[in-house]
Amino acid sequence: MAPSYKSAPEVKRGTRQRLQYIEVMAYYTGIITRSDVVRAFGISDAAATKDLKLYGDLAPGNLHYQHRLFGFVPTDDFTPLFADLDPAVVLPLLANNLVSAGEDPQQGPLYGIPVEALPLPARFPSPEVLAPVIRAIRHGRQVEVQYRSLSDAGHVGPRILEPHALVNTGLRWHVRAYNHDNYDFRDFVLSRIHTATLLEDAAESTAAYDDDWVEQVVLQLAPHPKLPETKRHNLLMDYAAEDGVIALTVRRALLGYVLQRLAVDTTPDHALNPDAWQLVVLNRDEIEPFAGWAFL
Repeated sequence: MAPSYKSAPEVKRGTRQRLQYIEVMAYYTGIITRSDVVRAFGISDAAATKDLKLYGDLAPGNLHYQHRLFGFVPTDDFTPLFADLDPAVVLPLLANNLVSAGEDPQQGPLYGIPVEALPLPARFPSPEVLAPVIRAIRHGRQVEVQYRSLSDAGHVGPRILEPHALVNTGLRWHVRAYNHDNYDFRDFVLSRIHTATLLEDAAESTAAYDDDWVEQVVLQLAPHPKLPETKRHNLLMDYAAEDGVIALTVRRALLGYVLQRLAVDTTPDHALNPDAWQLVVLNRDEIEPFAGWAFL
Protein backbone atom coordinates (compact mmCIF):
# COMPACT_ATOMS: atom_id res chain seq x y z
CA MET A 1 0.00 0.00 0.00
CA ALA A 2 1.38 3.42 -1.00
CA PRO A 3 2.50 5.78 1.77
CA SER A 4 -0.10 8.40 2.63
CA TYR A 5 0.27 11.88 1.18
CA LYS A 6 1.26 14.65 3.60
CA SER A 7 0.99 18.41 3.23
CA ALA A 8 4.13 19.86 1.71
CA PRO A 9 6.34 22.81 2.65
CA GLU A 10 5.57 26.00 0.73
CA VAL A 11 7.46 26.19 -2.57
CA LYS A 12 6.79 27.88 -5.91
CA ARG A 13 4.29 26.10 -8.15
CA GLY A 14 6.82 25.13 -10.83
CA THR A 15 9.20 23.73 -8.22
CA ARG A 16 6.36 21.82 -6.57
CA GLN A 17 5.49 20.18 -9.90
CA ARG A 18 9.02 18.89 -10.28
CA LEU A 19 9.17 17.66 -6.66
CA GLN A 20 5.89 15.82 -7.19
CA TYR A 21 7.34 14.14 -10.27
CA ILE A 22 10.43 13.12 -8.30
CA GLU A 23 8.27 11.42 -5.67
CA VAL A 24 6.04 9.59 -8.16
CA MET A 25 9.05 8.34 -10.12
CA ALA A 26 10.97 7.30 -7.03
CA TYR A 27 8.12 5.41 -5.39
CA TYR A 28 6.50 3.74 -8.40
CA THR A 29 9.50 3.02 -10.64
CA GLY A 30 12.01 2.55 -7.82
CA ILE A 31 14.50 5.16 -9.06
CA ILE A 32 14.71 8.83 -10.03
CA THR A 33 17.67 10.17 -11.97
CA ARG A 34 18.81 13.60 -13.02
CA SER A 35 18.17 12.71 -16.67
CA ASP A 36 14.54 11.81 -15.81
CA VAL A 37 13.93 15.32 -14.49
CA VAL A 38 15.75 16.91 -17.43
CA ARG A 39 13.66 15.01 -19.98
CA ALA A 40 10.32 15.51 -18.24
CA PHE A 41 10.65 19.28 -17.83
CA GLY A 42 13.13 20.29 -20.51
CA ILE A 43 15.51 21.89 -18.02
CA SER A 44 19.30 21.85 -17.76
CA ASP A 45 21.35 19.26 -15.90
CA ALA A 46 22.31 21.91 -13.36
CA ALA A 47 18.66 22.82 -12.71
CA ALA A 48 17.70 19.16 -12.31
CA THR A 49 20.56 18.61 -9.87
CA LYS A 50 19.32 21.62 -7.89
CA ASP A 51 15.80 20.15 -7.72
CA LEU A 52 17.06 16.80 -6.48
CA LYS A 53 19.20 18.51 -3.84
CA LEU A 54 16.24 20.65 -2.74
CA TYR A 55 14.10 17.53 -2.42
CA GLY A 56 16.75 15.91 -0.27
CA ASP A 57 16.85 18.98 1.98
CA LEU A 58 13.05 19.15 2.35
CA ALA A 59 12.47 15.41 2.70
CA PRO A 60 15.57 14.00 4.38
CA GLY A 61 15.60 10.23 4.65
CA ASN A 62 13.20 9.66 1.74
CA LEU A 63 15.77 8.96 -0.98
CA HIS A 64 19.16 7.27 -1.04
CA TYR A 65 21.69 7.73 -3.84
CA GLN A 66 23.03 4.53 -5.38
CA HIS A 67 26.26 5.04 -7.33
CA ARG A 68 25.90 1.91 -9.42
CA LEU A 69 22.49 3.10 -10.68
CA PHE A 70 23.45 6.79 -10.96
CA GLY A 71 20.17 7.66 -9.31
CA PHE A 72 18.13 7.94 -6.13
CA VAL A 73 16.02 5.08 -4.76
CA PRO A 74 13.31 5.28 -2.07
CA THR A 75 14.26 4.24 1.42
CA ASP A 76 12.18 1.95 3.63
CA ASP A 77 11.01 5.06 5.52
CA PHE A 78 9.86 6.88 2.36
CA THR A 79 6.89 9.17 3.09
CA PRO A 80 5.64 11.49 0.32
CA LEU A 81 5.47 15.20 1.05
CA PHE A 82 4.48 16.62 -2.33
CA ALA A 83 2.71 13.96 -4.41
CA ASP A 84 -0.53 12.10 -3.91
CA LEU A 85 0.50 8.51 -4.59
CA ASP A 86 -3.01 7.12 -4.70
CA PRO A 87 -3.31 4.88 -7.80
CA ALA A 88 -6.45 6.82 -8.77
CA VAL A 89 -4.18 9.85 -9.20
CA VAL A 90 -1.07 8.15 -10.58
CA LEU A 91 -2.57 5.85 -13.22
CA PRO A 92 -4.13 8.72 -15.22
CA LEU A 93 -0.73 10.44 -15.18
CA LEU A 94 0.82 7.34 -16.70
CA ALA A 95 -2.01 6.92 -19.20
CA ASN A 96 -1.88 10.53 -20.39
CA ASN A 97 1.93 10.77 -20.23
CA LEU A 98 1.77 13.83 -17.99
CA VAL A 99 4.02 15.06 -15.25
CA SER A 100 2.25 15.40 -11.93
CA ALA A 101 0.77 18.82 -12.54
CA GLY A 102 -0.22 18.27 -16.16
CA GLU A 103 2.56 20.02 -18.07
CA ASP A 104 2.95 19.35 -21.78
CA PRO A 105 4.56 15.92 -22.19
CA GLN A 106 7.82 15.40 -24.03
CA GLN A 107 8.47 12.54 -26.45
CA GLY A 108 8.35 9.04 -24.99
CA PRO A 109 6.80 7.81 -21.73
CA LEU A 110 7.72 10.32 -19.01
CA TYR A 111 7.68 7.60 -16.37
CA GLY A 112 9.20 4.94 -18.61
CA ILE A 113 6.00 2.87 -18.46
CA PRO A 114 4.17 2.21 -21.76
CA VAL A 115 0.38 2.52 -21.43
CA GLU A 116 -2.08 1.61 -24.16
CA ALA A 117 -5.70 2.80 -24.41
CA LEU A 118 -8.65 1.34 -26.27
CA PRO A 119 -9.12 2.80 -29.78
CA LEU A 120 -12.60 4.17 -29.15
CA PRO A 121 -14.37 6.41 -31.67
CA ALA A 122 -13.83 10.13 -31.14
CA ARG A 123 -17.04 11.80 -29.93
CA PHE A 124 -16.08 15.40 -29.42
CA PRO A 125 -17.77 18.66 -30.41
CA SER A 126 -16.09 21.29 -32.53
CA PRO A 127 -14.27 24.15 -30.76
CA GLU A 128 -16.94 26.51 -32.14
CA VAL A 129 -19.57 24.54 -30.20
CA LEU A 130 -17.62 23.81 -27.03
CA ALA A 131 -16.44 27.39 -26.40
CA PRO A 132 -19.95 28.98 -26.20
CA VAL A 133 -21.17 26.13 -23.96
CA ILE A 134 -18.25 26.52 -21.55
CA ARG A 135 -18.62 30.30 -21.55
CA ALA A 136 -22.31 29.94 -20.72
CA ILE A 137 -21.40 27.72 -17.75
CA ARG A 138 -18.62 30.05 -16.61
CA HIS A 139 -20.61 33.27 -16.84
CA GLY A 140 -24.13 32.03 -16.04
CA ARG A 141 -25.58 32.75 -19.49
CA GLN A 142 -27.99 31.11 -21.90
CA VAL A 143 -26.87 29.39 -25.10
CA GLU A 144 -28.86 28.67 -28.26
CA VAL A 145 -28.04 25.33 -29.87
CA GLN A 146 -29.05 23.22 -32.82
CA TYR A 147 -29.21 19.71 -31.37
CA ARG A 148 -29.57 16.38 -33.15
CA SER A 149 -31.51 14.27 -30.67
CA LEU A 150 -31.99 10.50 -30.93
CA SER A 151 -34.89 10.36 -28.47
CA ASP A 152 -36.67 13.46 -29.81
CA ALA A 153 -35.98 13.18 -33.55
CA GLY A 154 -39.10 15.15 -34.39
CA HIS A 155 -37.84 18.32 -32.72
CA VAL A 156 -37.11 21.05 -35.26
CA GLY A 157 -35.50 24.39 -34.58
CA PRO A 158 -33.12 25.78 -31.97
CA ARG A 159 -33.13 25.03 -28.27
CA ILE A 160 -32.36 27.49 -25.50
CA LEU A 161 -30.23 25.89 -22.79
CA GLU A 162 -28.85 27.06 -19.47
CA PRO A 163 -25.85 24.77 -18.89
CA HIS A 164 -24.24 24.34 -15.48
CA ALA A 165 -21.82 21.37 -15.76
CA LEU A 166 -19.96 19.06 -18.11
CA VAL A 167 -20.11 15.28 -17.67
CA ASN A 168 -17.59 12.71 -18.89
CA THR A 169 -19.16 9.23 -19.03
CA GLY A 170 -15.93 7.62 -20.20
CA LEU A 171 -17.41 7.11 -23.67
CA ARG A 172 -18.68 10.60 -24.50
CA TRP A 173 -19.14 14.10 -23.08
CA HIS A 174 -22.46 15.62 -22.03
CA VAL A 175 -23.54 19.03 -20.86
CA ARG A 176 -26.05 19.21 -18.01
CA ALA A 177 -28.46 22.05 -18.70
CA TYR A 178 -31.91 23.49 -18.07
CA ASN A 179 -33.96 23.08 -21.25
CA HIS A 180 -36.39 25.89 -22.02
CA ASP A 181 -38.46 23.68 -24.35
CA ASN A 182 -39.33 21.11 -21.71
CA TYR A 183 -38.89 23.22 -18.58
CA ASP A 184 -36.57 20.68 -17.00
CA PHE A 185 -32.93 19.71 -16.58
CA ARG A 186 -31.50 17.25 -19.08
CA ASP A 187 -28.25 15.89 -20.49
CA PHE A 188 -27.18 16.83 -24.00
CA VAL A 189 -24.44 14.94 -25.84
CA LEU A 190 -21.88 17.55 -26.87
CA SER A 191 -21.02 15.80 -30.15
CA ARG A 192 -24.70 16.06 -31.21
CA ILE A 193 -24.75 19.85 -30.91
CA HIS A 194 -24.41 21.19 -34.47
CA THR A 195 -24.15 24.90 -33.63
CA ALA A 196 -24.01 26.92 -30.42
CA THR A 197 -24.41 30.66 -29.88
CA LEU A 198 -23.80 32.38 -26.57
CA LEU A 199 -26.70 34.69 -25.69
CA GLU A 200 -26.67 37.88 -23.67
CA ASP A 201 -29.52 36.65 -21.47
CA ALA A 202 -28.53 35.58 -17.98
CA ALA A 203 -29.43 32.04 -16.92
CA GLU A 204 -32.49 31.89 -14.71
CA SER A 205 -31.67 28.44 -13.29
CA THR A 206 -28.56 27.12 -11.59
CA ALA A 207 -27.35 23.73 -10.43
CA ALA A 208 -29.06 24.40 -7.09
CA TYR A 209 -32.45 23.97 -8.83
CA ASP A 210 -31.42 20.68 -10.47
CA ASP A 211 -32.60 18.16 -7.87
CA ASP A 212 -31.24 15.11 -9.68
CA TRP A 213 -27.84 16.78 -9.89
CA VAL A 214 -27.75 17.94 -6.27
CA GLU A 215 -29.15 14.80 -4.68
CA GLN A 216 -26.97 11.71 -4.37
CA VAL A 217 -27.84 8.10 -3.67
CA VAL A 218 -25.79 5.04 -2.80
CA LEU A 219 -25.82 2.56 -5.68
CA GLN A 220 -25.45 -0.96 -4.29
CA LEU A 221 -24.03 -3.59 -6.63
CA ALA A 222 -23.05 -7.23 -6.26
CA PRO A 223 -21.55 -9.95 -8.46
CA HIS A 224 -24.01 -11.65 -10.79
CA PRO A 225 -25.67 -14.52 -8.85
CA LYS A 226 -25.19 -16.88 -11.81
CA LEU A 227 -21.42 -16.60 -11.66
CA PRO A 228 -19.47 -19.37 -9.93
CA GLU A 229 -18.59 -18.64 -6.30
CA THR A 230 -14.88 -18.20 -7.08
CA LYS A 231 -15.61 -15.54 -9.71
CA ARG A 232 -17.99 -13.74 -7.36
CA HIS A 233 -15.33 -13.71 -4.65
CA ASN A 234 -12.71 -12.36 -7.07
CA LEU A 235 -15.04 -9.62 -8.25
CA LEU A 236 -15.70 -8.49 -4.69
CA MET A 237 -11.94 -8.23 -4.18
CA ASP A 238 -11.52 -6.46 -7.53
CA TYR A 239 -14.00 -3.76 -6.53
CA ALA A 240 -12.81 -3.55 -2.90
CA ALA A 241 -16.32 -4.45 -1.72
CA GLU A 242 -17.31 -4.37 1.94
CA ASP A 243 -19.64 -7.03 3.37
CA GLY A 244 -20.36 -8.33 -0.12
CA VAL A 245 -21.63 -4.98 -1.43
CA ILE A 246 -20.02 -2.69 -4.00
CA ALA A 247 -21.28 0.72 -2.86
CA LEU A 248 -20.94 3.84 -4.99
CA THR A 249 -22.22 7.29 -4.09
CA VAL A 250 -23.62 8.77 -7.31
CA ARG A 251 -25.54 11.86 -8.37
CA ARG A 252 -29.04 10.75 -9.31
CA ALA A 253 -28.59 12.30 -12.75
CA LEU A 254 -25.58 10.06 -13.44
CA LEU A 255 -26.93 6.71 -12.24
CA GLY A 256 -27.84 5.44 -15.70
CA TYR A 257 -24.40 6.18 -17.08
CA VAL A 258 -22.71 4.34 -14.21
CA LEU A 259 -24.90 1.27 -14.78
CA GLN A 260 -24.14 1.42 -18.49
CA ARG A 261 -20.39 1.94 -18.04
CA LEU A 262 -20.06 -0.95 -15.57
CA ALA A 263 -22.15 -3.27 -17.77
CA VAL A 264 -24.62 -4.00 -14.98
CA ASP A 265 -27.36 -6.56 -15.64
CA THR A 266 -30.51 -4.53 -14.96
CA THR A 267 -33.05 -7.17 -15.98
CA PRO A 268 -35.51 -8.12 -13.20
CA ASP A 269 -34.51 -11.80 -13.26
CA HIS A 270 -30.80 -11.31 -14.07
CA ALA A 271 -31.27 -12.89 -17.49
CA LEU A 272 -28.19 -11.54 -19.27
CA ASN A 273 -24.96 -13.47 -19.80
CA PRO A 274 -23.10 -13.20 -16.45
CA ASP A 275 -19.70 -13.39 -18.17
CA ALA A 276 -20.46 -10.16 -20.06
CA TRP A 277 -22.70 -8.50 -17.43
CA GLN A 278 -20.92 -9.36 -14.21
CA LEU A 279 -22.76 -7.11 -11.76
CA VAL A 280 -26.37 -6.68 -10.61
CA VAL A 281 -28.22 -3.97 -8.68
CA LEU A 282 -29.18 -4.73 -5.09
CA ASN A 283 -31.32 -1.64 -4.42
CA ARG A 284 -33.27 -1.59 -7.68
CA ASP A 285 -36.43 -0.07 -6.18
CA GLU A 286 -34.46 2.92 -4.91
CA ILE A 287 -32.43 3.45 -8.08
CA GLU A 288 -34.78 2.72 -10.99
CA PRO A 289 -36.95 5.86 -10.67
CA PHE A 290 -33.91 8.01 -11.45
CA ALA A 291 -32.42 5.87 -14.24
CA GLY A 292 -35.37 4.15 -15.89
CA TRP A 293 -33.79 4.26 -19.36
CA ALA A 294 -30.91 2.05 -18.16
CA PHE A 295 -33.17 -0.71 -16.80
CA LEU A 296 -34.31 -3.59 -19.03
